[in-house]
Parts: sequence; C-alpha cells; structure tokens
Amino acid sequence: MDKVRIAIIGAGLSGLYAAYRLERMGFQDYVVLEARDIPGGRIASFNAYSGSESLSSGPDRFDLGPTWFWPDYQSQLDELVDALKLSRFKQHEAGDMVIERSAAEAPMRVRGYLNTPASMRLVGGMGALVDALQLELDPARILTGQAVRRLRTSIGHVELDVEDSAAKSATWSAEHVLLALPPRLAERTITFEPPLPKQLAMQWRETSTWMAPHAKYVAVYDKPFWREDNLSGEGRSARGPLGEIHDASMPEGSAALFGFLGVPVQVRRNLSDDVLRAHCRAQLARMFGARAAAPKADYIKDWACDPYTAVDLDLSPGASHHAAPPPRAASGPWQHFLTGIASEWSPQFPGYVAGAVEAAELGVRTLAARLASHARS
Repeated sequence: MDKVRIAIIGAGLSGLYAAYRLERMGFQDYVVLEARDIPGGRIASFNAYSGSESLSSGPDRFDLGPTWFWPDYQSQLDELVDALKLSRFKQHEAGDMVIERSAAEAPMRVRGYLNTPASMRLVGGMGALVDALQLELDPARILTGQAVRRLRTSIGHVELDVEDSAAKSATWSAEHVLLALPPRLAERTITFEPPLPKQLAMQWRETSTWMAPHAKYVAVYDKPFWREDNLSGEGRSARGPLGEIHDASMPEGSAALFGFLGVPVQVRRNLSDDVLRAHCRAQLARMFGARAAAPKADYIKDWACDPYTAVDLDLSPGASHHAAPPPRAASGPWQHFLTGIASEWSPQFPGYVAGAVEAAELGVRTLAARLASHARS
C-alpha cells in the first residue's frame, strides 16, 4: 500500500491548483490521481493541426470546455493568470450578430453588443492554464489513468482503492483527501465506506455538473472572413443544430467559430459525429456565408458521453450553476478526512473556471490550518 499525506482526486484545474498551493505552503507529500489519460478535466482542447483533442500547445488550440473569464470581478483567477505569466485577450465582439428565428425565415443581421465587463480569453486557450500549473509541479506526483473506485476510513487515515486503465487495482493510504471532481460525479461513482451522511450525499447528488449535458462544435479556418463583412461571429439560432455561436479565433493563429449544440442528448446519441458536423457546417454557411461550409478542421466534443464528467442524472436539460453544496461532512467519520474542492463547491462562482480556483483555495487553506494545528498539539 502506497502512503501519502494528502491525496487529490482529479487533475482538472481545481486539483492542479490545489497541488500548486500545497507546494507553496510547504506541503509536498501529496499525490494527484486522475482517471483520464491526460490532466485538465473539463478544460479540454482541440488542436487544428492534429484534428483531435490534444495536449500540445500553440496558437491553433481551441477550447472544448470553458472559454472565458472576467478579471474585473474574478480577481483570484486574474492574479493566478498574472502569476503564471499567461497572455490574455478580449473576446472579439465587434460587428453585427446573426439570428435565425425559425426554419421558415432567412437569417437576419442585428446590431451586436459588447459585454460589460469584457469577456477575456487566454492565448493558447484555457489549456494554457493547465500547462502552466503542471510546469510548477513535480510530474511524478500527477498520476493519470488512475480511477478512484472506493474510499474507506480507517484509524487516522483514508484508504483509496484505485483502478488503472488496464483494470489493475492498487490502494493508497492518505491522511486527507481533496475531492477535485464534481460532487454529483463523486457521489455516483465512488463507494464511500462508511456511507456519506444521507443529507450530504443528497446535496451532492442534486448538484448539477457544469458542462455535463452539453456539446461544443468548433470549426477552424485560415482567417476570420466574417469580420470582412462586419460580422462579429456571434450568432443565435432557434433552428440549430447550434443554439449559440461565438468567434473562437486565436491571435496570430487560425480563425475559428464555435457553438453549443442545442440538440438534446438523447437525439445526439442517435446521430454520428459526421452527421452532426455536416449539419453544423450547413448552419454556419447559412449564417456566415458559403466559406463557412468548408473549415480546414472541425470537431465535436460531447461532454455527455464523457464518463468522467457526466452521469445519468446530468443528461436532462436545464442544468445551470447551482448554489454550492457543503464541501465536507459537518460531523461523523468523514468530517476531518474529506473536502470537496471542485468548481461546483465554489461559493461565488460555482461551475466557472474562477470557481475551481476559489474552491481549491478554500479547501487547501482549511486543510493547512488543520494540519498546522495538529502539528502544534
């Protein structure tokens, strides 16, 4: 059995940031266990050169998960971006937007609008944030392909039963567990021995996982030709399949449009990606001109098909940013062993990128204070 002081479950932004903060507080006896083959969690990228999801960085990497942040009121995330020396830019919004009201009406142009405060993006996409945090950490402490199946309390520690991608099992022992995956996903996919308190388990189960029911489509072009026609790249459609469209172009890189699929999960499951992409290309051509029908690369990321994001309860429409549930048990055997730190546990920004940073910071501070108190006693 491998022993470690702190086990972090999940190498998404909250898990990586928690490790980053622990390092800076002097706590280096930790491990990050990630079920996926690569870190990042719901921060995922499409690389136009490879035509697939990719870890490789560069100006032709486009977000498949979260895209924007708002430094005017997300100061903690803004400070992290500055500390990691990442480059940012404003979301392109200049020009008219295009609206499709129905299949019976031609698309129409309307005056666009500028968001206030400005929506900001990172050069290289949100994946640049994941890359930068990993560079600050010991790669030997980030273990991918390690799905945690069971947590059980013992005297003074927690045992974590882990299964790798080859179905080989192992067990870790930790003094404390930071749960850097969504509360609903944790409650549905991890066996807790003894069980979580009933009220807490219900609260976690009822908290929607952000992005879980959604799918994004990205189309990449050599240049943002729609801007030549004074179009912003913004679109709204009641016809679909994309309900909401934005300019996803990268500075000094390729141009792109992305949209959220408005097709229900149950319908998407009966359609191939090739068919969905063909419908998306046809829609972009209707709204932005014939050149939009021929991207040099395009991709669909359906988060509802990701077993490390979505469970059955996430697949109904209407998921939104819910109020954060309690991150830990108020009493009982789990009280001092387990803390939730994923974005959904953020008091201010549940479900957002800034929420992952806030929730992880709160969890790490609470844990550090407890460990320091034990050291003094």
